[in-house]
Amino acid sequence: MSGDSDCTRTSPSAGSPSDNEFLPDRPKYVCTLSPDLITKAREELQEKPEWRLRDVQALRDMVCKDYPSLGTCLDDAFLLRFLRARKFDYDRALQLLVNYHTCRRSWPEVFNNLKPSAIKPVLESGFVTVLPRLDPEGRHIVCIRPDRWTPSNYPITENIRAIYLTLEKLIQSEETQVNGIVILADYKGVSLSKASHFGPFVAKKVIGILQDGFPIRIKAVNIINEPRIFKGIFAIIKPFLKEKLANRFFLHGCDLNSLHQNIPPAILPEEYGGTSGKLDTSAWNELLLASEEDFQHDFSELVLPCDSSPHDMLGSGDADEKQCDDSLRGMKPQLYYCY
Repeated sequence: MSGDSDCTRTSPSAGSPSDNEFLPDRPKYVCTLSPDLITKAREELQEKPEWRLRDVQALRDMVCKDYPSLGTCLDDAFLLRFLRARKFDYDRALQLLVNYHTCRRSWPEVFNNLKPSAIKPVLESGFVTVLPRLDPEGRHIVCIRPDRWTPSNYPITENIRAIYLTLEKLIQSEETQVNGIVILADYKGVSLSKASHFGPFVAKKVIGILQDGFPIRIKAVNIINEPRIFKGIFAIIKPFLKEKLANRFFLHGCDLNSLHQNIPPAILPEEYGGTSGKLDTSAWNELLLASEEDFQHDFSELVLPCDSSPHDMLGSGDADEKQCDDSLRGMKPQLYYCY
């Protein structure tokens, strides 16, 4: 991740927007997209190369004007992530950027001391990894295996930290910013006791981050080997999903042929009927752990101005937690029924 800079160094009072573009401490953006991806970004994301830096500067000016205390990175490459994720709609990109920081501030159990070495046990368990080969659309496949988690070893928030850092690493790539990602979740062996850790409060937080608080395009979520209890889990998740993302969930059960219609066997490991060898998590673990310096910036103390807080996307506060507790009490009988 790029280093943080704030508006005290780049605010309009320190110079005009045109002057800010040439500050020596801001890395100059160099596009790494192939010609094909430039065309794709133009068609799908409304990104025009000739206007790209103008759009970035417009977003930068909005941050400095409306959220001068946000403390965000203002580098071109960093802001581009948010513009691409919201198809270069300035207002929506700004809201996403503010949400991104609000998420990090509002959940200290996840975002304090957030770095690869801190979640090494999760990586070693194989709970989350990224398959080595891209799909035909150029998208990374993020593989999540809840059965690899032993709740007595560490809380569920450690798994969320590992997934978040995985996404942070992936989104550094401009190709991923344009193509998006695909999730493959294997729910084999997930028990009632393990499912009960993923209550409405955690579900709402996680879905809020993925939908409205992180600059990544989730193009498909493939669920494999889901037990009957997954009906209860999905019942918890679905109310928080927007229609667009909900329509991208595919439940395959134990039908590998159904999975292969979405993800070709050539890029899948043998465990999922693929032909790319045994699932090996070591390569991704090494890559993520080698990126320690990318995640050294501490966002836990970021404070938004009281008069410029975004809409309550994550539903923080006592009333929201009480509502989630009530939902959890109602959820447990449903899980037992499905189980």
